[in-house]
Order: sequence, then C-alpha cells, then structure tokens
Amino acid sequence: MIRVGINGYGTIGKRVADAVRDQPDMGVVGVAKTRPNYEAEQAVERGYDLYAAIEDRAHRFADAGLETAGLVDELVAQSDVVVDATPSGIGAKNCELYEEYDTPAIYQGGEDADVADVSFNARSNYDDAVGADHVRVVSCNTTGLSRLVAPLREAYGVEKVRTTLVRRGGDPGQSDRGPINDILPDPVTIPSHHGPDVQTIFPDLDIDTLGMKVPATLMHMHSVNVTLEAEPDADEVRDLLAEQSRITVVDADLGIEGTGQLKEWALDRGRPRGDLWENCLWGDSVTTDGRDFYCFQAIHQESDVVPENVDAVRAITDAADAAESVATTNDALGI
Repeated sequence: MIRVGINGYGTIGKRVADAVRDQPDMGVVGVAKTRPNYEAEQAVERGYDLYAAIEDRAHRFADAGLETAGLVDELVAQSDVVVDATPSGIGAKNCELYEEYDTPAIYQGGEDADVADVSFNARSNYDDAVGADHVRVVSCNTTGLSRLVAPLREAYGVEKVRTTLVRRGGDPGQSDRGPINDILPDPVTIPSHHGPDVQTIFPDLDIDTLGMKVPATLMHMHSVNVTLEAEPDADEVRDLLAEQSRITVVDADLGIEGTGQLKEWALDRGRPRGDLWENCLWGDSVTTDGRDFYCFQAIHQESDVVPENVDAVRAITDAADAAESVATTNDALGI
C-alpha cells in the first residue's frame, strides 16, 4: 500500500485526497492545512488525519475545536509520496522539506517547471517520471492539450498546433477573482504561457497559444487547430479521440451546448462535486480541411489533473506501468 500525504487541502488537494483513498493500492496518511476553515472541518469529517502546515498557527486548530495529528513535517516523514497541492509558488518553497525527509513529491502546474525533475502527463510521458524525486503535474489546460496532442502525434504526426484558450475568470468559490464584466487578453502578449508549458511535455512541438479571461467560473474552452503531417478523415479522427480514456467526445444527441450543461450532466451522473476528469470534446466540432484539424474542447479546471496526480504517485514509486496505472485510476474513479 502506497502511503500518500496531501500538503494543501483546497480545490485540488481535497479532490486528490478522495481519489487516492479510492485507489486499491494507496492510502491517505493525512492532509495538511495552514488554518482551520470549512475545508479543514470537511477533512476531519471525511476521516482524514489533519496536520498543521505552519507550526506557529497550529494552536488555531485546537482553538477551533479541530484535533490535529501533528505538524506537516510528521506527515512528510510518514509518507512514501507527498502531493503538494499548495497555492502557486509555495510548492517550490516546500522542496527543502521534502528533501530533508527524502520523500518524493508531486507538484501542481502553478509551479515553474524547474521545480521538478520532469513535467508529467500520464498519456504522454509517464515513463519519464518513473523513479523521479520531484514531479510536476502540468496545469489543467496543459493537461487537456497534452491528452489531445498525444494521439494525434502518434496517428498522423503534428506539424503545428494553434490554440485559443477562453479561460474562466475564477473558480466558483473564488469571489476575489475576475473579470466581472469584461473580456481580457490574458496575457496580451503572444504566446500565452500554455504553449511553452505544453513543450515541457513535448519539447519539439511547434505550438502557439493565445489566452483570454471571461466572466465565467465553470470551465475553460479551447478552440484548437492542428496542422497534421498526414491528411486525416474527420470521422477517423473523431473515432481516434473517442478511443482515448480521458477524452469524452460529446455526442450531438445529448443536446449539450456549453459548459453549464456539461456541469449539469456531470452532477446528474452522480460525479462527486460535479467533476469532469476528462476533456469534453464536441464531436460535431471535429472538422478537417486538408491536413488541418479543428475542434472545441472544454476543460474542468478543478478536476482534470486529479487522475494525473494519482498516476504520478504510481510512476514515482514504480508501482505500475502507464497502461496499468491509467486503467486502475480510471476504474477506481469511474472514468
């Protein structure tokens, strides 16, 4: 049984903790929080041991009536792997702690790529992370693009990727994020950071990305154009993508026209928190013109990296090969 510690129990951390607990070969040692809040209470209610991430604030948990199992150092010491789900920039500061206890760590896409030995996407470069000490699961958007690009490269070869990312202004609980009534180039310079981030998975990939933020909270939307090296048939490409375990090709018969209905669909299917772990790609958008491929896909920013974190745990510990890990993760989560 792989013992996994979760440092940070927010949007990503709480989802990863639940996903790890659902795996047949993993267990959650505990979760670390910087302060007592509703998420800390939820962690205790779900049966997770709670650890204080900051020693000087540890007393606040007792003051709030929450029992802790110790400090984050103790969590790290007891874990075979730590998933760092702390806010962007904090993970890099935690590297020294993980190295002190010789505990391999997994970081999130908000960290710079140089925080880790390898940037990771299970579909694309699982083997690169086997036995690594520091692995960075790439961001939600990079995860979605990597899942799409990998089978296209294998089947047809890729000459050039051009993607416009329409990004949510904030997660549903982030009342301090925006824009409120605006459409913002984000950034106004080209490329956005997403293209270079995809190149941490595919170093030789020619990719340009543009980003903009809109007043929405549910999901991101990608408008994708890929120039392939071989001329494809649209139906064949659609079938290829439908075969991918973490790409859902949304059938026109479902009547799902946007991200709001996608989220409703996930809730109706009983998905925890209404999560969509897969890329949601509209089947009717798959179009080819010569060697050019086009599609729209939606990415649930709160959850698509969750199965990737689980697979990264197995890669680091060399507990399974890529196919076995992905299959086990998918089966446990219901993907």
